[in-house]
Amino acid sequence: MTSADKTTPTTNDQQPGDPGDPADSRAVTEAALFEAFGGVRGMVETVLPGLLFVTIYTVNKNLQMSAIAAVAVSLALVAVRLIRRDTVKHAFSGVFGVGFGVVFAMMTGDAKDFYLPGMLYTLGLATAYLVTAAAGVPLIGLILGPVFKENLSWRTRNPGRKKAYTKASYAWGLILLAKCAILFPLYWWADTTQLGWVLVALKIPPFLLAVWLTWVFLAKAPAPIDVFAEMEAEERAEEARKAAARQDTVQ
Repeated sequence: MTSADKTTPTTNDQQPGDPGDPADSRAVTEAALFEAFGGVRGMVETVLPGLLFVTIYTVNKNLQMSAIAAVAVSLALVAVRLIRRDTVKHAFSGVFGVGFGVVFAMMTGDAKDFYLPGMLYTLGLATAYLVTAAAGVPLIGLILGPVFKENLSWRTRNPGRKKAYTKASYAWGLILLAKCAILFPLYWWADTTQLGWVLVALKIPPFLLAVWLTWVFLAKAPAPIDVFAEMEAEERAEEARKAAARQDTVQ
């Protein structure tokens, strides 16, 4: 059994990994959320391809030109990250999303289908957040656990943190479902440009709301347990015990 699997009882007076300073805890939470969700640059990379697609299509109604422009800007964003040696996960996710949208639209000949894969992904993600929260393994905890260096310790050793992750996952799921409730009727009844502009408008605000609620829940939760630091401490202690045993043997 590893340190992450052991159950450590906690009380109201002492929470696991208590940082002592709430401001420090909030700062750590903000930094982790910024890293996990890509920050301002990640939001730009998410919005820009779709914005370019709908802008060009609104002007000339040319599906092929709009698709090429969206793919080109997605690849350019990845290239910039590679040149700067930054993490490319957010840019690559944008490339895949745009790529699937272009394939759908080209196959059907309907520019509106450019948005369908992303909408289906949003619906699937909303379902995943709600189902995992109800099952006691909230998805947001699985995403942020490694970022906070706590892995899955929150499941058994940090009930207050598990509760916060559960609330955050419900918030993400409900916000994304509300977004789907707006977009899917527009997919059936609105034209391509109307759907596109509404979708672009709904890219950032729901995301920021979900991130803010996550920050609120986690800022009030117990601090994460750094399981990596614990394992390193255990390894050092084990090495010290072995060294002491060898010294006793020599004597």
